Amino acid sequence: MTKLRIIPAIDIIDGKCVRLTKGDYTTKIVYNEDPVEVAKMFEASGINDVHVVDLDGAKSNHIVNYKVLEAIAHETSLRIDFGGGLKSDEDLRIAFESGASQITGGSIAVKSPETFSRWISEFGADRIILGADALDEKIAISGWQEGSDLALIPFIKDYQAKGVSSVICTDISKDGMLAGPSFELYEKILDEVKGIQLIASGGISRFEELLKLAEIGCEGVIIGKAIYEGRIQLKELEQYIIA
Repeated sequence: MTKLRIIPAIDIIDGKCVRLTKGDYTTKIVYNEDPVEVAKMFEASGINDVHVVDLDGAKSNHIVNYKVLEAIAHETSLRIDFGGGLKSDEDLRIAFESGASQITGGSIAVKSPETFSRWISEFGADRIILGADALDEKIAISGWQEGSDLALIPFIKDYQAKGVSSVICTDISKDGMLAGPSFELYEKILDEVKGIQLIASGGISRFEELLKLAEIGCEGVIIGKAIYEGRIQLKELEQYIIA
């Protein structure tokens, strides 16, 4: 069986675990008041990685929920990829000091490419992940509140040339819809950007889709609403991780 790294998402607003649909803040659903409890539940199921997104930070353009990050890092041994609002060296310092193993930069990679490129050089490709969130294959930024004219695949290629080895790609049209991920888009990326480690995100709705993502060559998958809505059981994930 082809392996796929399972990465549950913990999205934070006001210190609580929430989910949005297509990045729209008005669609917020609070799933748990305590993100640490959620992280512990994932760890107990054999999960090793978690994707924590500071949605307040994404909106505010600076890190906000670092205390939640700190608590998850302190109370679990999960490897935490943290993103949302990381715009300055100070934000990055706070994220790493609060326990992030890796950070994901999306807006910063668009708005301040020299800063993001320097981060890659200074911290290494194993700690800096490129966030390439797109709508109609055009990059979107600032918690998806802002569009751009940047084409998705050239954007990824450009940063791969600068040393990036991992990219998280979310098809915004699929996010939170529970209608399946963008298989064709991921196949296209893997076909055109050789050697990139692709983490799929957005639209996961059932366990079988994970097998297909593994088959097409994705390195990892971020799962959010499908877990919180009970479409994918942690027991299924546990068996897959152990298998």
